[in-house]
Amino acid sequence: MKWGVVRFPGSLDDNDALYALAEVMEQEAALLWHKDTSLAGAECVLLPGGFSYGDYLRTGAIARFSPIMKSVEKFAADGGLVIGTCNGFQILCEAHLLPGALTRNRSLAFICERVHVRVENERTPFTRAMRRGDVLKLPIKHGEGLYVAPETELLQMEERGQIILRYCDADGAESEAANPNGSMRAIAGVANERFNVFGLMPHPEHAVEAMLGGTDGRKIFESIAGRA
Repeated sequence: MKWGVVRFPGSLDDNDALYALAEVMEQEAALLWHKDTSLAGAECVLLPGGFSYGDYLRTGAIARFSPIMKSVEKFAADGGLVIGTCNGFQILCEAHLLPGALTRNRSLAFICERVHVRVENERTPFTRAMRRGDVLKLPIKHGEGLYVAPETELLQMEERGQIILRYCDADGAESEAANPNGSMRAIAGVANERFNVFGLMPHPEHAVEAMLGGTDGRKIFESIAGRA
């Protein structure tokens, strides 16, 4: 599968994503500059974590207007696969490619730790290598990861299966203690209605090698790659 990893000014995890995809997963992957208008034939576009444009105004608010985002939006409208991790998730919400928004953590502090998330819908291109109820251990590092959306929209998302990952403890149980940022309904990752755009706050690219603490992130990339 051919991947395109977008680099915005302030991206931090673009090289990590490239390493995970090209070196560990042995996929074809290339960088896409924020001023590009071509996706260079990518079959899946990844928007990485970081602080695009310094996170001025709001997280992802400026990156949403980058030239390449017009191509990403068209790509998604045509059914192309798009995944956003951390800041990438924030950008996708700002671009209205995903519902809801990401706001300041409940603690009002930056969080950097490993968390557990539960797979809520295994019938997507991003989770097909897993089963519903599987628990993944993935790192997070963010200051604005509290997911919010109107209650009516959350109900519809639940009914459609758009909530893909939910924060939980190691046994898969939900609790306040297991919700690191206070996200509504403990949401860690969501998809659009067509299930071709996926955003998550955890970083799967940092969990692809045992020496770095775990390989659960590979399951997400394996799910996507298996679609091709």
